[in-house]
Formats: sequence, structure tokens, C-alpha cells
Amino acid sequence: MSFRQSVLLYLVTWVVFFAVDMVWLGVVAKSFYRKHLGYLMAPKVVWPAAILFYLLFIAGLVVFAVRPGVLAGSPLKGLLLGAFLGLVSYATYDLTNQATVKDWPVVVTVVDLVWGTVLGGSVSAVSVILGRALLKL
Repeated sequence: MSFRQSVLLYLVTWVVFFAVDMVWLGVVAKSFYRKHLGYLMAPKVVWPAAILFYLLFIAGLVVFAVRPGVLAGSPLKGLLLGAFLGLVSYATYDLTNQATVKDWPVVVTVVDLVWGTVLGGSVSAVSVILGRALLKL
């Protein structure tokens, strides 16, 4: 796969990721996090940190899930690898907080682990389908 094709996969994955995650954060989960973590939340998002996470996580999805799924011609492979990466990534954050932050809500950990798994898997599967179509594979 060429560098240009890899960049295209990154851009496709970026668009899909933001479409899905912004619906989750902006509509579905906003009140959930405020209810359970309001005492820890900053008044405003620290955008440089958020952007860096998104850039790295999306790169991880492309390298470890989307590209392998595209090369194998298998959205299912992308889904499974992306789901696993999402689970591991979100578990790193939430289980560390569970271990180190006083009164970290277990419900937040459970919801985040499910969400990370669904997000990683669905974004990767859709990105494999779109990527293969755009690359004409």
C-alpha cells in the first residue's frame, strides 16, 4: 500500500470516527459524564490534549485494524481488530483511573469499555468498506 493510499485511509477513518464519536459525546453521553464525573471535569475541554488523543487513536485504528482489513478484503477483520484496540485503549484509561482516582465510578468504566469497543470496531469496519471503495480494491 502506498503512502498516498495510507493517508487516504487515515482521512476516511478520521471522518468516520468524528461522525460517530461526536454524536456519542455531544448527544448521548454528555449528561452521563457530567452526572458521574462532574466533580472532576474541567470547565472547558483542553483541546490540544483532546486533538493529540484523536490523532494517535485514529492512527492506531488505521495501522492495526483498517489497513489490515483493507488488505485482507475483510470488514469483519477490521471490526474485530478495531474492537480489540478500542477495548485496550479505553481500558488503559479507565482501569488506571479505577485504580488511582478516589471514588472513580465503576459504571463509567463499564460504559467506557463498551463504548471503546463499539467505537473502535464500528469505525474500523466502516472505514475498511469506504477505504476499499475509494481505493478501488
